[in-house]
Amino acid sequence: MRILFRYVFREFAIPLFYCTAGFLSIFVLFELFGSFGRIMEAGPAFSDIVRFFCGYIAPYFQWLMPAALLLATLYTMWNFCRHSEITAMRASGVGFAAIVRPILVWAVICAAAVAWINEAFVPKHSKWAEDFRKAKFRIEAMEEKRNTFAPDLPGINRTWTARRVLSPDASDLEDVQIVEPGVFSVRADRARFLDGQWWLYGAKWTYFNAAGRQKPSPSPGLDALPLRVLAGFSETPRDLALTESDLNFLPVRDRFRYIQGRPSVPAPTRTRQIYDAWAKAAAPFACIIITLFAIPAGVATGRQSIFKGVLGAIAMFFAFFALTIVCMIGCAALAERGWAVPPPGDPACRTLRGMLETATPPVAAFLPAAIFFVAGLRLFRRNR
Repeated sequence: MRILFRYVFREFAIPLFYCTAGFLSIFVLFELFGSFGRIMEAGPAFSDIVRFFCGYIAPYFQWLMPAALLLATLYTMWNFCRHSEITAMRASGVGFAAIVRPILVWAVICAAAVAWINEAFVPKHSKWAEDFRKAKFRIEAMEEKRNTFAPDLPGINRTWTARRVLSPDASDLEDVQIVEPGVFSVRADRARFLDGQWWLYGAKWTYFNAAGRQKPSPSPGLDALPLRVLAGFSETPRDLALTESDLNFLPVRDRFRYIQGRPSVPAPTRTRQIYDAWAKAAAPFACIIITLFAIPAGVATGRQSIFKGVLGAIAMFFAFFALTIVCMIGCAALAERGWAVPPPGDPACRTLRGMLETATPPVAAFLPAAIFFVAGLRLFRRNR
């Protein structure tokens, strides 16, 4: 069984690699055709170009990977049927589930890769790639841009501005200015978040009275220190990062935190944002679901007709994403008609209607996956 597992695992890995590389190459070529002139004019480092294309492709990986799995599964199963390998395996007493187990293992690996890319890679590199493109592929233009953070936290009215963010999690800032209107303004060469507190390097303080006029420092000796801790500052690097981040580039866990921290957002917009967060969480399951119904479709190419199997699999592939779009549009339509998720702490959340409204986005996001998972299992059992 180990020999058979390794054989199927290897035979499936080859077309999967070619399909994935092909789809990624198409995206790179399309972007390269549009940006080649600006890249040559700016002359960025090769490492920056590689990072740009990796960050540019990463958000699309959750759709490219299921498509690559579909084609690789169809080819592998068709190839096995064409050479009567499945018949020989079954005649040797090997069950159908054991034959396709390596393919399902690959689907789980790809689903884990999609989840990791969405949660860890996209937030760090895709926003950088977008800023790099807006800066016309000039690193110096990106460094000149100042980043402004205004944490939306209770009891905090401070604005942070930094010339450069030296770490992806905003825990290390360069050339920082912190302003609390009517209280103080401080400018520092650097700010670092260490051991749960902010530390300022080379800070210069300016204090104001209630009328907004400058007043003497209440602690001149403390303000003169080259390194000072900001005791009582409750904002964390994640709070700063969320204020500037584009919702499309946030991990799922930070998306919900971002939405919950803004109860003033209109209800229809809140519903769409919550649906997008749940849809992002459901994206990796598409790899397993599409592989599940592509296996019997690939077997059908050898037993019946290659066109029937391929067209059936492609039809189910597009039907899956079509149903996803329908659920997205339906959720948005319900929100526009007043069926929207109430903000946190709203008394409406405790009513039956409020509970149903809260459940609508996750149900709409996972409904296509649930329907096609059941359909895929049924087709799979028929082939067994």
